[in-house]
Amino acid sequence: MSDEKLINWLFETNAFRVCPENEPFWYTSGTIGPYYINTHFLYGSESSALELLRTIDDLKQDRLRCPERLLAVMEERYAGNTVYRGVIDSLLDFIKDNVDTDTVDYVSGGERRDWFFSLLAAKGLGKPHLTIYKDLSAVITENGATRAADSINGARVLHIADLITEASSYERAWIPAIKNLCGRMTCTVVIVDRMQGGSGVLEKHEVRTFAMVSIGKSFFDKALEMGRINHAQYDMLLKYASDPHGSMKAFLEEHPWFIEKALNSDERTRERARHCIENGIYR
Repeated sequence: MSDEKLINWLFETNAFRVCPENEPFWYTSGTIGPYYINTHFLYGSESSALELLRTIDDLKQDRLRCPERLLAVMEERYAGNTVYRGVIDSLLDFIKDNVDTDTVDYVSGGERRDWFFSLLAAKGLGKPHLTIYKDLSAVITENGATRAADSINGARVLHIADLITEASSYERAWIPAIKNLCGRMTCTVVIVDRMQGGSGVLEKHEVRTFAMVSIGKSFFDKALEMGRINHAQYDMLLKYASDPHGSMKAFLEEHPWFIEKALNSDERTRERARHCIENGIYR
């Protein structure tokens, strides 16, 4: 798979969205930044991805049957959507090119967005799938049947994730859940690495990280070359990647009208701007 294919899919589905010039996005934390990543939109579109999340919320009420039912939904989508099929096929190729699959006993995915990719990857690799829930419980799907997970007797696990930022989900849930089953996560493959320290954190846990795409200068260079972003967006992305807090503090100093505009915007934006001011995030 070429980088160009995945970059095209990220932009085509709005999985990677860049703000217009001088209009950074307001994040839930009250910070601002130039892009959003919603890797699960690679399911084909935002609407289809959100529909699948609703389906997952319904299906996970029956934890034992959830993976099989979910897999059937995803297989239908795989057959009918060229983007999702391309992503899954590319993921399988990427895994085979980077990981010795003979050293992998299980493929795991964590609730919920990892499942968009891990279930079909496990089937494509011919490995049992470990479906991990947020409360650290898990079930195993193998040969079309699902059973409660007990001990996996030191088995080696490849974890598939949609996105890695600081690896907090790994430390809080996915690594402990696998350890609770007497297994060990030896490596992880992610669709997108935000390059915010997650791989370094996992290295301390002896987990190797492989990313299909990393959000950094080479990604921005390629996006600019492909015409997916303009030079103003490119400059803002580079500054943000180098210093997220400092670059956005400088932006607000240079554009004092930006917070005032946010305070006169919709309720969600007003709330985030107020949070920014009250907590002195860019003071």
